[in-house]
Amino acid sequence: MDLNNETALIDAILFLEAEPVESKTLSRISGLSVDVVLACLDRIKEKYDQEDHGVELIEISEGFLLSPKKELWEKLKWRYGKRKEARLSRAALETLSIIAYSQPITKSEIENIRGVSADGMIRLLLEKNFIKEVGRKDVPGKPVQYGTTKDFLKIFRLRSIADLPKLEDIEKERFELNG
Repeated sequence: MDLNNETALIDAILFLEAEPVESKTLSRISGLSVDVVLACLDRIKEKYDQEDHGVELIEISEGFLLSPKKELWEKLKWRYGKRKEARLSRAALETLSIIAYSQPITKSEIENIRGVSADGMIRLLLEKNFIKEVGRKDVPGKPVQYGTTKDFLKIFRLRSIADLPKLEDIEKERFELNG
């Protein structure tokens, strides 16, 4: 089946979208079936995987996005990076790592792991939209639980949380609650 026109349409939609777009949404926008959209996405991925293309099709949290290839992004982000990507402090990165690897997690659980107050870091990570409130823990006081956002996945170029680097056993102990 010749999908040249359909693939071009999906490619153009992805070019115009700034955020990851789910296949169902691509189907709705284009008027194509989800199966055709998926076939087009395969063709687009194959095309951009060639060495002479500077972008790639990436999947982020069930959505698709055209993005500069990772090795090129390292050279270009100084100019095209968003303010959100400004360097995080060591404390902010540590807090974000704890949340990413232990989610859903409460502020007191983060503080138990870090050994210091997490108020400022949680506020900063919420402002940057790297984390969000994902629910409340079913314990007295019903504390807020935090988890990572799609923006977190996008900035760190992860398809899902499962794509986080695996922790060695010694490192895992850092993310476990004490006592």
